[in-house]
Amino acid sequence: MKHIWTDDSTRPTSKRAAERRIISLPARLMWKDQRGTPRFAAVVTRDVSDYGVYVECPSAVSIPPYRLVQFQLEPGALGSEALPDTLRQGRILSAVYRVTPRTGPGTPQGLALRLMVEPRRRVLRAEPARATA
Repeated sequence: MKHIWTDDSTRPTSKRAAERRIISLPARLMWKDQRGTPRFAAVVTRDVSDYGVYVECPSAVSIPPYRLVQFQLEPGALGSEALPDTLRQGRILSAVYRVTPRTGPGTPQGLALRLMVEPRRRVLRAEPARATA
């Protein structure tokens, strides 16, 4: 009988680069369809982070994965304290990376967006300089 020792304390607990916050706020998406016609959709956020947001749209929209869209929270939603700083900037260029189809009449369509923002670099603690004699 073989026993394999695993140390779970060294495994990362999550692959996410930023904390995800469950928050429901009104927002809008703006994009151009394949003919170049501007399109708009009212959406509601379901969860947000510094680099992504998941939204639900009550009506079906035809946005394929990897399409670039402009994401913007409604002006009244910017006062939420749980909101990451990246979402307070106004319009944010985003890429659709997952589309969840409607499961039936009256159910919303889901869209996962990757915010096209510069990732924050982690500040590493510098070791104090050592004097050499």
